[in-house]
Amino acid sequence: MQSIGPGVFELKAADEAAWYRVIYSRIESTIYVLDSFRKKSRKTEKNDLNRARARLVQVKQRLQEERTDAKRKNGK
Repeated sequence: MQSIGPGVFELKAADEAAWYRVIYSRIESTIYVLDSFRKKSRKTEKNDLNRARARLVQVKQRLQEERTDAKRKNGK
């Protein structure tokens, strides 16, 4: 899903009642689920895309903080 960011993918499934989505990103060797939801129409709502985009930013920030902390610990 390039609309959210590079390396972001979407799993899709449907039955007679609804559409199901899982939006995820693989960063290094870890898969991060950014959002999962059920919807009535085929179109993904802007709110869902924005929530996944914000969560991707949070994941990347946390990973950067972890790297920075690890460097500080190793440097002391």
